[in-house]
This record gives sequence, structure tokens and C-alpha cells, in this order.
Amino acid sequence: MIRTPRTVVRERPAPRTRRTLLALTGAAGIIGLVVLAGVLPGGAHPTAPRQVGHGGQGSHAPAAVPSPGARGIGDPLMPLAGNGGYTVRRYVLDFDWRAPRTPFPATATIQATATQALSRFDLDFAGNTLHTVTVDGVPARTERDGDELVVTPAQPIADGRAFTVRVGYTADPTQQRHRSDAIRTYGWVPTADGTLLYAQPDGARMVFPANDHPSLRAPVTFHVTTPPGLSAVAGGRLVEKVERPDGRVRWTYDSEEPVAAQLVQLAIGRFTFVDGTGPRGLPVRDAVPRGLVGDTEDYRALTPDHLAWLERRLGPYPFRRYGVLVGDTDLPVALETQSLSVVPSADLLGDRVDAERNLVHELTHHWTGDSVAIKRWSDLWLSEGHARFYERLYSDEHGGPDLEEAMRAAYEQHDQWRHDDGAPAEPTEPTLFKAMRYDGSALVLYALREKAGEKTFERIERTWVTRYQGRAAGTRDFIRLASEVAGRDLTPFLTAWLYGPHTPPMPGHPDWAVGPVEE
Repeated sequence: MIRTPRTVVRERPAPRTRRTLLALTGAAGIIGLVVLAGVLPGGAHPTAPRQVGHGGQGSHAPAAVPSPGARGIGDPLMPLAGNGGYTVRRYVLDFDWRAPRTPFPATATIQATATQALSRFDLDFAGNTLHTVTVDGVPARTERDGDELVVTPAQPIADGRAFTVRVGYTADPTQQRHRSDAIRTYGWVPTADGTLLYAQPDGARMVFPANDHPSLRAPVTFHVTTPPGLSAVAGGRLVEKVERPDGRVRWTYDSEEPVAAQLVQLAIGRFTFVDGTGPRGLPVRDAVPRGLVGDTEDYRALTPDHLAWLERRLGPYPFRRYGVLVGDTDLPVALETQSLSVVPSADLLGDRVDAERNLVHELTHHWTGDSVAIKRWSDLWLSEGHARFYERLYSDEHGGPDLEEAMRAAYEQHDQWRHDDGAPAEPTEPTLFKAMRYDGSALVLYALREKAGEKTFERIERTWVTRYQGRAAGTRDFIRLASEVAGRDLTPFLTAWLYGPHTPPMPGHPDWAVGPVEE
């Protein structure tokens, strides 16, 4: 291709729609330990930072004594996930990418607001070579303790005060971790000519210092410089592309909405961008390795139909744009990174039924898991169970396996899954992404539909994703909302399904039987 010395490409923001204007972009904290301040699409804050309190007329409350922020927000499964004492208002990440599997210079700028008087605070940050940390431009004292980067500023930070942390480091794009469940390998995932990110569940901290918990969200800006011939792609909007005199290219992306660290996406490689349009003019942009554009076109072209099908059931798509990032890797797992789902190339080169199931699964997460975040990791069934339920419902309606047959098969295995992996809402950390959180949790939703009836179930679902759009919600919230919409107390019914030691009878199917449990 012909390259000019300097090229600037700016993309106009997508027009605001009723969907955008209705979005609530704050996220509730977990068990009252952290208050998460969201940012509305226009940059306005739904809640102002807490101010130092005032007493009666002419009096002032004494300033709080500074103390350390909590090392985690108290999630029972991952106690050190997230951090207390502050909320993140924005991440700005500057990456000077060099070559595959090659360390490169990186800077993370974290704009935050103190929610207590802070003597020190933590960031979730694993690996990488740390160089400098400043707070409001002043060098800070640091200590690394496992995945915790402990930062002690030169001066305490007052409750309610905004502050900026800048972390300079050398990023290591070879960092990965491994699990024995469906996640397998995560972190930086190498490709032939670059990388992509698979940060779920706690891999973002290998990429940048973060407040790393699914309930904690903030907007992200990426500034990524790539060598000539390579592209950078990230979730959200391409704001600017600038070609420098030396041929390197600086890409700027903005997430547009607050995003959980585990759902951040950045990929670098030889990509072709394929633009399309979804319902009501929604921008759809796929990022495809250049040699796979034609081979994956048939399945990628189904995205507008998938969006329309899900919108009929769950309401308007909750973000400003969408796309599929085709992952040309050996990684066999797709991921719902916000506004840009990762789908392995093998999924888009094989059977259509399987390809559509995976595409619909990751797209469903944008309503349940991305927009409606989970409050704690034990609520993961709400995210994966919904994605699996609608994936199977779509497949049933489009020539794939029968939904009832799939649910009956899951029912037969449910007691075994309870024994091996815990009840749907009672996982352990090692069993988070086991079968119970997928088909086992979809079965809970199927049981609810059989109990409440299809029409009531549809109202429950649409109310769920509407009421909690842009917020974090948990199992108790779902049980309460389902009872409210159904007009009857569903607490005993759902509690037995979600927490009981044995699988309850399936409403409407007295002939269904649970298989024996093998020790």
C-alpha cells in the first residue's frame, strides 16, 4: 500500500440513541465495602465524589485520620480482587508495542477519587517490570506483594479528593496463567504477528495495574503505537490514527462506556477492518486477520440477525457499537470482551450450528455479564447461565439441537455437577467455570420459565437487563426481581435450585430423573 508521511483518521462518535440515553453507567459495589462511581456517556458523573462533611452552621467536622485502603473488596472467592479506599474514574494506557513476545515500554495513568482518607492504597498488578510510580506527579513509595502493588503517596490523600496515579513499567506480553476449568490459558495470548487479550477472570493485572473485579468498572483510553503494517484494535471507538514520520502508527481508542478490567480488549496484528450496520444503524466493525476475511465472512455476516433476535427478547443492545475480533490462535475459547467479542477462527471455519451458538453466546453476554455486571464471583451463573440459555434457545429455533432435549440431558447430570462443582450459585474458585455455571445454570433459567410461564419469564428477563443496565447485580437481586415481576414469592423455588444439595423436580416434567452421583 502507499503510505503518506502523516495521516490522521478521525471517526465521528455514533449518534446518541434512546438506548444510549437510557444507559446507567454506574456500578454498585460489593457488600458495602466499595462505592463505584460510573461515568455517563457524555462524561457527566451520576454521583459526585463525597465531600468532607460539615456540621451545623459555622461548624466543621474534623478531618478523618488517614488509613490504608482495603487490599480487596471482600469477594469470598477472590478476597484480594479489587481494592478499597478509592474509585477509578478512568484508565489511560500508553503501549509502545515492538514485536510479538517482546517486552515493550508501557505507562498506565489512573484517575481516581478517594472514598476515605488514604495513607496508602493497592493496585492489582502482577508480573511486568516496575519502573516508576507517582501520585499527582510526586514519586511514591511502593511495595510488591504477590498480585498487590502497594502505593504509599508522599502525602496522605483526603477523603473525596481526586488524584492521579502514573505507573511506568515494561510490559511482558508473554505473561499467562492457567486454570483447569473452561478458561484454560489466559492473559496475553500470542498470535503469529501480534497478540490479543484474554483477561477473564483475573488476567487484566498482567496487562496493566487495575482495580480488578467484575463489579468495578471505569472507562479506558488506549494509546498504542505499532510498527508499520500492523494494526491495533480495542473495544470501543477508534478516536484517532496517526502515522509518524518514522512509519510507526499511533492508535487511540476510547471504550465510551465504563468497562470491567476482565472485559478489556486489545489486539495487535495484521487486521482488516470490516464495517457493517446492525439494528437502528448500530455500527458493527469486525477485526479479521487478513488471510481469514473471506473464509469467515458467511458467519460474521450473521451478526445483524443475531442482534435483532436478541433485541426482541432482551431489549436494545446496551452499548454504542459491536464487532467480532477473529482470534487466529490455538486458544479454543471465545470471550465477551466488551463491544468486541473474541471468537477463535476455528469456530468460524467449521459447522454453522456450532459457529452460531458461540457467536450468540458471546453477544448475549453484552446484556448479561457486560452491561449487567455480577456483584461477586459466586454470581457468575447469572452471566454464563443466561448466555448458554439464549445460545441454546437460538439454536433450537434455527435448526440446531432441541432445547428441551439439551435441558433434559443437563437435568440428568445436575446432581453430579452439584457434587463436583457446587450448586449453581455456590461455586468454589477452582470450579468457577465448570459445567454447572454453563448448562447447569441455563437449566435454572429453564426451570424458572417452566414455573412462571413463557410470558412472565420474558418479562422477568427484560426487566432484569433494563433495571440493572450499567450496574452490578447479584443472585439476591435476581430472586427479588423475579418474584416482583411474577407477582408471587419465588424465593423458595429459586433458592432450592441455586443453593440446594439436590436438584429439585422440574416443573411440568414429572418424568425427568436425575442420574446417580459417582464419588
